[in-house]
Amino acid sequence: MDEKELALAACRGDEEAFYTLVAKHRRRLYGIAYSYLHNEIDALEALQETVCRAWMKRRKLKQPEAFVPWLIRILIHCCIDEQKRKARTVPMEHVLESGTMFEMIHDSKLDLERALSRMKPKYRHVLILKYYQDMTVPEIADILDCPEGTVKTRIHQGLKLLRQKIGEPGGALFHV
Repeated sequence: MDEKELALAACRGDEEAFYTLVAKHRRRLYGIAYSYLHNEIDALEALQETVCRAWMKRRKLKQPEAFVPWLIRILIHCCIDEQKRKARTVPMEHVLESGTMFEMIHDSKLDLERALSRMKPKYRHVLILKYYQDMTVPEIADILDCPEGTVKTRIHQGLKLLRQKIGEPGGALFHV
């Protein structure tokens, strides 16, 4: 069975076809979740929630050939929900006995992640999918359900904003 037939069967309620499709794309889905949440446990939870939501709503998908982009959209929404939930809780800082903060992430990576987290979602989504997941513009357009020109504009504007937030006047951070 090819992917289109699997998607059609999955939308009709075939558990095995649904599982096969999800399993086929699990690494990509996990990568996207990790790009958003920066935590293995949270990424796995978001993935589990995505699969659950997708199974419950599978019959509502009007275009089974768009199963994977639909699944990724659900995943992105689950990740956003998790980010909102975490924002409502007070983070506990990891502190060494000496009282200094435990830092394992390089400062520039922290700066990049902090700047990305402060961006409007429309820019953050395209940048994460493009640079963290190495997706093409047509794939991103399909997932976000918007024209390719809009994706290109958001990438350009997002990079410009990111450079401003991080303070790279020459724009050496990314090259498009």
